[in-house]
Amino acid sequence: MAGPLIASPLIECVANFSEGRDRATVDAIVSAVGSVAGVLVLRSEMDTDHNRSVITFVGPPDAVAEGALRGIGIAVERIDLRKHAGVHPRMGAADVVPFVPLEGAMLADCVAIARRTGEEVWRRFQVPVYFYEAAALSPDRRPLENSRRGGFENPAIAPDIGGPKLHPSAGACIIGARKLLIAFNVNLKTDDLQVAREIARKIRASSGGMPFVKALGLPLAKLGLVQVSMNLTDFEQTPLHVVFDAVVREAAARGVEIAGSEIIGLIPKKALEDAAAHYLQCENFESGLVLENRLRALE
Repeated sequence: MAGPLIASPLIECVANFSEGRDRATVDAIVSAVGSVAGVLVLRSEMDTDHNRSVITFVGPPDAVAEGALRGIGIAVERIDLRKHAGVHPRMGAADVVPFVPLEGAMLADCVAIARRTGEEVWRRFQVPVYFYEAAALSPDRRPLENSRRGGFENPAIAPDIGGPKLHPSAGACIIGARKLLIAFNVNLKTDDLQVAREIARKIRASSGGMPFVKALGLPLAKLGLVQVSMNLTDFEQTPLHVVFDAVVREAAARGVEIAGSEIIGLIPKKALEDAAAHYLQCENFESGLVLENRLRALE
C-alpha cells in the first residue's frame, strides 16, 4: 500500500461533512485538509440528496489529526445546520470524523489521536464532541447511531466534551477510531420509501439481520429513486457480495429491481477480490492469482 512518498505509521481519516450542494465549501475543506505537510487527500465526493460530503485522506498521526482539525475549522466557519436539510442523519457541520489504522498503526493509536483531536476541536472551535466506536468513553456510546440520535435539533445525550448545549450553527462533532469499513449504497428502481426501509430493517444487524451491517432506507428525490444506504463494519465476516445479494433478493421479493450501487470513500482490495471470485464462481481463487498481489510479494 505505502510507497516511498507515504510515511509509516499511516492513519486514514474518512471525514463526513454536512454539505453536499455547495462545491466551493467542499473545495475549501479539501484545500484546508490538504494544506498540512504529509497529508494526502485520496478522494472527495459529495451527494445532493444526502447533502453530505466525504473526504478521505491519509498521513502520519500528527499530520492527519491536524488535517482533520483544519477541515473541521472550515466546516464550522461555513456550514450552518440551521439552514441545512438532507436525507442523511447529522449532528454537526463536521459530522463524523473517524481515524482508521493502516500500515504500521494499531487501533489503540487511533483512539489516542481521536481523543486528542476531540480536545482540540472543543478548544479551538467551541464545538462539543462525542466519541464513538473504539474511542467511546462508555460501551453504550460505541455505536455511531447512539451519539447521533435526535440529530442537531434534538440531541438525545450530552456530549463527552464541551456543551452541554451544541454549537448554535455547527452542532457537535462525532470523532472515533475504527477498523476499515465499507460504505455501500444500493439504489432501487422505485420511489417507494417504505420498500427501502423494509429492506434496511430486514438486513441490518440491529434488527436481527446480518452481523456487522448497518442500514437505512433513504429517498433520492433528484433521481426519483430510493436507496438502501449501508455501512459494513467487518467485510471479512459479512462480505460485500453477500450483502448485495441479500438486497437484490429482498427487492425481488417486493417486485423491485436494482438501479445500481455505489461505494462511498475507498474500499479494501480484498473486498472486491472476494466479490469477483464469488460472481465468477472461481473455484481456484486465492489472493496470489491477482497479478499486482503476486508482483508485490516479490518486492
